[in-house]
Amino acid sequence: MTFIRPEARAAVAQWREALVGGAVLLLGLWWASGFGVMKWLGIGLVAVGAVLIVSGLQRGRFRIGKGGPGVVQVDEGEVAYFGPLNGGSVAIRSLSRLVLDGRSTPSVWALYQPGQAPLQIPVNAEGSDALFDAFASLEGIRTEHMLAKLKATPDQPVVIWAKSDPRLH
Repeated sequence: MTFIRPEARAAVAQWREALVGGAVLLLGLWWASGFGVMKWLGIGLVAVGAVLIVSGLQRGRFRIGKGGPGVVQVDEGEVAYFGPLNGGSVAIRSLSRLVLDGRSTPSVWALYQPGQAPLQIPVNAEGSDALFDAFASLEGIRTEHMLAKLKATPDQPVVIWAKSDPRLH
């Protein structure tokens, strides 16, 4: 028997990093009101808590939901998707483009790798929250741009990130 409503449990799960950051920030403020070493530790905890809150808010905005088709696994720079109709894997370092395609329901991430068909992953596939860290590791990605486009659910494909080709410079 559980005393927590499923909706409340889902909200806590979605925003868990931001909630932990808030708790760390509050602890830091309490310690910072003291003297000596505790004051300096508190100031450090306030900074850590603020970073955790900002990061947690971004991660919470990235989580669209669960129950979508397929399963995503991210392991050592390799994104693998196992879907009911298709699947595959892509190495993050060899990605050439990341596209958000909102023409289907649910929207899909299209991961392009030279010489292969794009790997399409529904935004609400099981385990898709692990894609945030994988995408954040892409050099030059604009996280806020990605989150804004994800929230807007575009009606056409939107390039979120493209590898810059040094031969063009």
